Amino acid sequence: MIEKTEVACFSGHRKLPEDCSELCASLERAMITLIDRGVVFFGNGGAVGFDALAATTVLKLKEDYPHIRLVMVLPCPPEEQSLKWNEEQKRRYFETLRQADKVRVLSPRYTNSCMFDRNRHMVDNSAYLICYLQEQHGGTFYTVNYAEQRGLNILRL
Repeated sequence: MIEKTEVACFSGHRKLPEDCSELCASLERAMITLIDRGVVFFGNGGAVGFDALAATTVLKLKEDYPHIRLVMVLPCPPEEQSLKWNEEQKRRYFETLRQADKVRVLSPRYTNSCMFDRNRHMVDNSAYLICYLQEQHGGTFYTVNYAEQRGLNILRL
């Protein structure tokens, strides 16, 4: 049985700064802090931008921490989630899914609420949220507020 204290999830914007080096370093430090606290499972929603960066970082850290797991929590089937992405985004996404330890699809098709349902699912099953929040509106803003209401430990980058 997995304990919530072993689970962290991510939320962040799809648009990232042009120079992500500081964000990447902060993300890696936050993840190592959680690994040192006993986090094993990292839930990732599979979106472009911050989610993709976080998934790549989990896979990189697995080299030094082989016990950690990347769990992709998708709002809908991969082909539907990635429908409007460019070819490079799709290539990276499907490669990440191939390397993930587990892929869970929450809805059999895209719906107007599937992204929010995915975010709530990840928060409800985690003790920690690592977030990159720069705007006071949108899905990341909603998810961080929901995580605060649910009492998660939030690491803001």
